[in-house]
Order: sequence, then structure tokens, then C-alpha cells
Amino acid sequence: LSSRFNWTELTPLGSWGRTLGLQTENSQFLLEGMPFRIFGGSMHYFRVPREYWEDRMLKMKACGLNTLTTYVPWNLHEKERGKFDFSQNLDLEAFLSLAAKNGLWVILRPGPYICSEWDLGGLPSWLLQDPEMQLRTTYKGFTEAVDAYFDHLMPIVVPLQASTYKKGGPIIAVQVENEYGSYAKDTNYMTYVKMALLKRGIVELLMTSDNKNGLSFGLVEGALATINFQKLEPGILKYLDTVQRDQPKMVMEYWTGWFDNWGGPHYVYDADEMVNTVASVLKTGASINLYMFHGGTNFGFMNGALEADEYKADVTSYDYDAVLTEAGDYTSKFFKLRQLFSMIIGQTLPLPPMIESKASYGAILLHQYISLWDVLPALLQPMKSEFPVNMENLHINDSIGQSYGYVLYESVISGGGLLHTRDHVRDRAQVFVNTVYVGELDYNTVELSIPEGQGFRQLRLLVENRGRVNYGLALNEQRKGLIGDVFLNKTPLRNFKIYSLEMKPAFMKSLQRVSGWSSVPDYFVGPAFFRGRLWIEQQPQDTFLKLQGWEKGVVFVNGQNLGRYWKIGPQETLYLPGPWLRRGGNEIVIFEEHTAGRIIQSVDIPYLGRTQYVD
Repeated sequence: LSSRFNWTELTPLGSWGRTLGLQTENSQFLLEGMPFRIFGGSMHYFRVPREYWEDRMLKMKACGLNTLTTYVPWNLHEKERGKFDFSQNLDLEAFLSLAAKNGLWVILRPGPYICSEWDLGGLPSWLLQDPEMQLRTTYKGFTEAVDAYFDHLMPIVVPLQASTYKKGGPIIAVQVENEYGSYAKDTNYMTYVKMALLKRGIVELLMTSDNKNGLSFGLVEGALATINFQKLEPGILKYLDTVQRDQPKMVMEYWTGWFDNWGGPHYVYDADEMVNTVASVLKTGASINLYMFHGGTNFGFMNGALEADEYKADVTSYDYDAVLTEAGDYTSKFFKLRQLFSMIIGQTLPLPPMIESKASYGAILLHQYISLWDVLPALLQPMKSEFPVNMENLHINDSIGQSYGYVLYESVISGGGLLHTRDHVRDRAQVFVNTVYVGELDYNTVELSIPEGQGFRQLRLLVENRGRVNYGLALNEQRKGLIGDVFLNKTPLRNFKIYSLEMKPAFMKSLQRVSGWSSVPDYFVGPAFFRGRLWIEQQPQDTFLKLQGWEKGVVFVNGQNLGRYWKIGPQETLYLPGPWLRRGGNEIVIFEEHTAGRIIQSVDIPYLGRTQYVD
């Protein structure tokens, strides 16, 4: 094994004018005509601050990996239809070039659907403006949007392919869609995606990726089928032979841990069990990709959700109990895998880079607040509508609607009674009469008693989009806000004022300048914005924000949305990367839905919640 699979000289920048790329011959991979095995790890550029990309790649190399896999999130690159962004933390070309510089090959997974515990599996929510939309099919409205996106994405990707780039591009394989066998609504769709790639200049080896149950339904001619799993069931790799003969075996996603949902435990997967399984896979001669090598963070409002028996939103951290932690630190999994891979490669691996130390900046006082009710007239123009309108179809943002965050619906009522949602709240609504909190509505609570009162009053529903489902058959039903009528005493509410609260950077900037901020009283019930300042004398370092005493909301630091917190856990700290801080004053703004604390703590150790081992 050692001599055969010592490919240390075979690197993306190691040879010019390559022409062969990655090929399959009988049951093995060949790279530039030499026997090759993929030792891969997943890391997503959009979940890791750009300043840390190289550090994570060097740690991959030090672990013994030779290949990086990444998804490409359409909903970040085309937030608004027709407006594309490949800059800063979304600079895919820079990320792929950095992988090449650091001696890593790349398997690119451009979707258009990526799953990945990411809002709507990476599909832009504006697709759902079309009431007839059929996602992940050859429905014209979908394929036209994919074509327009691929027209912008592929010119970035094509020159970085291994066999077309004169200086040695890193991309050795491209995945066609993602786990389509578990969706499989359109038998023509995978051929459409494959042709969309080929027509735009993709020449590298194509692959598909599915779990065992979906494998035979996700195939497409001309693409190598690969499999995803965590436990090595007897015969699971041989199962690949039933769909393709004499081909190399590849585990595209070997799940090194698992993701967490709000209200559940923090899942961990035993390190020894994981490494033993990896060793068993490698013993069969198969190639493997560790999903995840480094999980990172679902910054902002980008977390996905599950909908099996009930709706469960994913937490902000995507630590995943992976090989590296959310902040990029080593785990026991790293050192055990490093030992395993170095034995197989038979070469001394590069030394692991030093760990970045973390800072504990102590207590931060949130000294000022402004109620949401005071912000509305100052900053937001409502849309008026006789009927409730879902988030995606609001006539705002040049008619591209709203993608994430909150929507406030206001209607005038003349009495009290029983408020019933008919399950039209997506996903959670706080209910107010004028400014007085009455209760909450969600998937489980669909009715609420509204107290009687004198004269006309405002009934307000502050609805949060907690994250769109990213896996399963319900993708077409992921519209958010109020998706239908809400009834008071069996009469549908009418004549709404609707406020969009997406909390984009421009809104957060103008919020800072608005008048009406005042000192925080001893006890205050939201919804409200709170602000304070973190002063840093030295070079800023990574830290974690602990929000004990706060209930539910979102944290912004220097305008960056760190993501959601919620006292039901499991996650209790939010990761704050050092590069997002600066020497001197750092502005912290918290949107708290309900009960606010007075301080938050900056600590040097994350707490992701009580653990439970994955079965």
C-alpha cells in the first residue's frame, strides 16, 4: 500500500499541461495515468471566514488528506434573481486556487441542490414566488433559473479543471446534483443537470452521491455512483457493484459526526468507532471523503431544517462533531486519522499548524435598547394588502420578495376571541395586541385566546422563518411567513400592514443612526434591539458569546450576523471569529424576541450542549 499510494509528488501545481485528469480503470482510479485513491475531506468556504481557509487546508494536508470537497450554495451566489456575487467570502475562484496552492485536489459539488443542512438545500427562496414551482425537476421555471445560474458559475469553474488548466487546476471530479435518489420526482432531471454541466465545458469525471436506499434511483449514465453512510453495514460497498460493474468504490460522504436541532441534544460520534470504520473502508481498497472534516458555522439565517414527523430547525453551529471543531481546533479524531493515513501513505506528513488561541473578553454590557415598535415608523415602510402574503411574495426588494428573517403582520380588530391559524404560520409567531404580548403560535400551537378590549386594537403577528427544510419531499412547500388565512372567531383577518424584517446590512446600519435608543431598564420584555460595545486592546482573537439570561434572537457584531440563539438549546455559545473583530470598539447589536439579559459573556471555550452519542 505505502509505495503504491504515495502520491506526494502528484499535486495540482506539480505539473503543467496535464491532459488526463482523474479516470477510472476497472476497480481503481487513475490520476494522470497513475493509480490513485481519494482521501478527501469536506469543508465549505461559505461556512468558514475567508481568513481561515488556508489554515483549514493546511490541517487537511497534515491529517493525510489529498482532496477537498465543497458544495456551492446557489442561494448565496444569487441572493436576488439575476444579481450574482462571487466576492469576499464567496470568492470561489480564490478558494479553489488556494486549495491548488496547498496541494489539495478538489471534488466540486455545484448542485444546484446541495442539501447540507442549509436553507432550502441551497436553492434560492425566490424560486418559490412561482406558485407552480417544481424544484429539482425539468419544470421550465426551474431549469431556466438553473441555466442562468450555471451560465455565471461555470466560467469560474471550467478553467480550474485538472485536465484543462495549463498550470494545473485542482478540480478532478464534479458531482451531478446531490442525493437525487432520495427525491427522484423526475426521471429526466439528472440527465438535464449532467448535460447542463457538459454543455458549459465540464470535462472531468462526473459522480453522483446517494445513500443506500436512494442509490439506484439517483444514477445517471456517464457518472460514477458513490455512496453515503456512517455505519459500515455488511455488503454496503458491494451494493455499488449491483448498479455499476468494475468501477472504483467511493464513499462520498462518510459522516464523521452529526448535526443538531434546536431543542435536541448535541450529537457526538465516538472517535474510535469512526476511525475503525474509516480503516475498514480503506482496507477494501475504496476511496473516502470525510463529511465533515471541518463543519464551520451556519452564519446569519442560513440554517436548514428537517421535516420528518415534525419540523425541526438546525442550530447555528455546524460543528458536526467533525474532525476539526467549529473554530478549527483539533479533536482526537484528527490525531487518530492522521496516524491511520500516515501508515497507509508511508510518508511523514506535514506538521499540524499551531492552534490559534481563543480569547475570553469577559462581560459585555448591553447598555441601550430600542423597542421594535419604535423602530417601525422610523425605518420601515409597510406593504398594504387585503390578504396575508407569504414572505417570498412580498412586493419589496424590486419584487424579489423576502428570503430570511422575520415578517410582522398587523390587522385591526374590534374585539377578542379565539385566534386560529389553520396551520398557516411558518414557522413561529409571537402574537401581540397593540404592544402587549399575548402568546405564541407554531406547528403545535394553532390557536390562542385574544383578550376582549375596548374599541379598535392592533393585532400583531411577528412571524419568524426559522429555516427552510433542506431534505426530503417537501421542498416545494417551504414558503414562509403567513401562507394562508388566520381566523379570529372563524372570520379571516383582512387589511394587513406587512413589515419586512430581513435585517440586512443596510437596515442594521440605519438602525444605529435612528433616534430613540435609551438606557435599558431593570426588566424589559421585547421584541427589541439592544446594543453595547466590546473594547479590544490587542490583536483580536476568536471568542464565543454566551447569552445566559437571554431568551431567543439574533446577534450582530460589527454588522456581521453571527446567527440565532435560543435558550432551549442545545447550543449555548455563538462562535465569533477574530477576523470579524477589530482593535478598539466593536459594536454588538442583539435582536431579542422576548426576555433580555443585561450582559453577555465572551468566553474562550464553546458550549454546544448536553451530548448524546449517535446510535
